[in-house]
Amino acid sequence: MTSTLTYRIHRAGPLFGAEISDIDLAQPIDDATRTALRAEFDEHKVLVFRSANLTPAQQVEAVRIFDEPFDHPTAVRHPEHPLVYPYDVQSTGKASTWHIGGVWRTPPFSIESLVYEEVSELGGHTLWADLQAAYDDLSEPVKVLLEGVSAVYDSNAVHYAQGADRGEIKQTVSHPVVRLDRNGRKGLFVSTGALRLEGVTDRESKALLPFLLDHASSPNYTIRFGWNAGDFVLWNNLATWHYAIDDYGVGPRRYRKVLAATPEQS
Repeated sequence: MTSTLTYRIHRAGPLFGAEISDIDLAQPIDDATRTALRAEFDEHKVLVFRSANLTPAQQVEAVRIFDEPFDHPTAVRHPEHPLVYPYDVQSTGKASTWHIGGVWRTPPFSIESLVYEEVSELGGHTLWADLQAAYDDLSEPVKVLLEGVSAVYDSNAVHYAQGADRGEIKQTVSHPVVRLDRNGRKGLFVSTGALRLEGVTDRESKALLPFLLDHASSPNYTIRFGWNAGDFVLWNNLATWHYAIDDYGVGPRRYRKVLAATPEQS
């Protein structure tokens, strides 16, 4: 069994994000180390494990350290494990916008994770932005206003499937634009897929929504990671949003995704 607390942590930036080394996630993890890793995740929000080289089953178990893996209703499944979803951007397309995963459900995904299988030699970095730091920098009057505001999204999971042709939006779901995370901090919660804001007038929504999206994507709140095959990353999907930079042209980008989420709320 992996020895307790033998890993090393290297911060990626002053606000959030970290690389963890000297731990083998392919091996069983004892309870004390699990607890410590969960604390690291709550603090840093994005954790990167270089050259983890996890199999599909090992990736699922690594995510299970932090939360329960999610059975996605529309995702294409990996032949080796039903909770693993393979992506090849040459066939599935790229997601080069700031976004939060799983906004079609309540609650959205708590965690997203990737194991990279093939990446371009140059480019293809990923950005994350700290939505809690973005919230902290809002003025108090704006914070008060946003407490009663929600963002509206398409709630049809089929429209979020790989390569899906998004048809007419017939059903929606709303999420408060301010949420309290399990680490005790409030943060913005808004994605570029938002259709409008509720709790304000249409004109106010048209002014507020672009402001929030622009504010949350400020470089002041971001970190950046580049990738090699075998790298494993997971992030707090409820406290950050991310952007996969499309600067690698027709170069390769293949990865496996495992999600985590709590049961849907009625």
